[in-house]
Amino acid sequence: MSETPVPQHEPARPRRPRGASVAELASALGAAPHDPGDDALHLTGVTLDSRAVKPGDLWSALPGQVTHGARFAAQAVERGAALALTDEDGSALCAEAGLPALVVPDPRAATATAAALVQGRPAERLATVGVTGTNGKTSITTAITRTLLALGVPAGVIGTSGTSYRDARGADHTVATVRTTPEAPELHGILARMAEDEVAVASMEVSSHALVLHRADEVVFDVACFTNLTQDHLDFHGTMEEYYRAKRLLFTPEHARRGIVCVDDEWGRRLAREATIPVTTYATLPGVEADHRAVAAHSEGYGSTVTVHGPDGERTLHAALPGRHYVANTLAAELLLAAIGRSGPEVVEALATEGTVPGRMELVADDGVRGIVDYSHTADALEQALTTLRAVPGTRRLVVVMGAGGDRDRTKRPRMGEVAARLADVVIVTDDNPRTEDPASIRDEVLAGIPEDTNAQVHEVDGRGAAIELAVSLADVSDTILVAGKGAETGQQIGGIVHPFDDRLRLRDALHTARSTPRRVDADDMDEGR
Repeated sequence: MSETPVPQHEPARPRRPRGASVAELASALGAAPHDPGDDALHLTGVTLDSRAVKPGDLWSALPGQVTHGARFAAQAVERGAALALTDEDGSALCAEAGLPALVVPDPRAATATAAALVQGRPAERLATVGVTGTNGKTSITTAITRTLLALGVPAGVIGTSGTSYRDARGADHTVATVRTTPEAPELHGILARMAEDEVAVASMEVSSHALVLHRADEVVFDVACFTNLTQDHLDFHGTMEEYYRAKRLLFTPEHARRGIVCVDDEWGRRLAREATIPVTTYATLPGVEADHRAVAAHSEGYGSTVTVHGPDGERTLHAALPGRHYVANTLAAELLLAAIGRSGPEVVEALATEGTVPGRMELVADDGVRGIVDYSHTADALEQALTTLRAVPGTRRLVVVMGAGGDRDRTKRPRMGEVAARLADVVIVTDDNPRTEDPASIRDEVLAGIPEDTNAQVHEVDGRGAAIELAVSLADVSDTILVAGKGAETGQQIGGIVHPFDDRLRLRDALHTARSTPRRVDADDMDEGR
């Protein structure tokens, strides 16, 4: 039996870097004086990681919470760094290692400027779409990219599910990335790689972390989109106000030329007022005024058909997945495509068939028991997913497998438990990505949000695989199982180790096994397990 080929990841660098001289870089940064003899150096790449330095690179040595990056200057020199970019503290450490340095007050912010310059300002050589918000970023950027590819347009996507693109010759490429929004050197390197392969459009998720930490600096998106704002990442931002202000940075002339903003929530309505670029609004909730309004939707198979009122009259869209939030995502994708000059019946048709995303309300089985895998890892996203599935015609009971990630915002854990118990018939609390935390402690915090008098049957299960198997054993004909939290991830992070684990494969296999040995489970057979 032949094995499925593993995608070969390509570096986040162009094959033929444009480069820049030290003199050009110093001028662009207004950098502190350096040895004039360094002006002739030609820089061909930029990196933050001393282990990833290539000969001719500019190495950014940043101050850190634990230690200064410049302490690794000797390693950078050994690997061929031509120059360091650092602050006053770092310059002394670089000098000890014999590495010349440009000195700036904020080397993290300066790194984006350096990366854009060295890579020849690649964001100006293709159309760019940036999407921010708590939920919907991956769905929208992936839908845009798949729609363009279906129309024969070379396009790429950068985000949570990875970085990939199709070049002008029709060849597919995958680039290794580890963050939703890569660090500035990788981002500009990826865009330069896309530009040299004649990609026409790059769609990108822009996280709040990236905006605060200057990862997306020096990219002025042709159009930026805001989807929503719900509680998440407060371990980083502290408050919802700071979280909102981070998102708002994208809607300034430094980051985008125009905006598309969902005004279904108050954060979106506020952003539409406060943005300092031209903004077009859209809404899916009744009574909310917007430039484009989804006024009616009805189920059609597993998706839905929606009527939209806009400045030019009425039109019809088809969302490939169920639920209001996927109607919103489809409408956002259509508006973003139109903003970069891609509109018309062929775009609407392609969007209707290509607007699905692996691990986002993904239907993995529908033979008696419906099996769904979704990335919903916040209380709001989980509520949307469960509410959507409850409304799908023919649904009897909802069985949800869920948990919460470790080393992330702990305050959302009890809220997720409360939502699950309020909206599902059976709740199985298990492990998501515990990372460095104790899995049992995370489960306890999720369970703490579930009222003692809940009508849901509640189970706590140590081990995600066992939890999925329990869900299948409890499900009967016309029930829906939702495995929430990890989506299309193919690994589970436990104690610093990533173990192979794919919710879709586990759920599909468990349902297939159950079909081979059918067993009817009545409500009286189920134990609350608390």
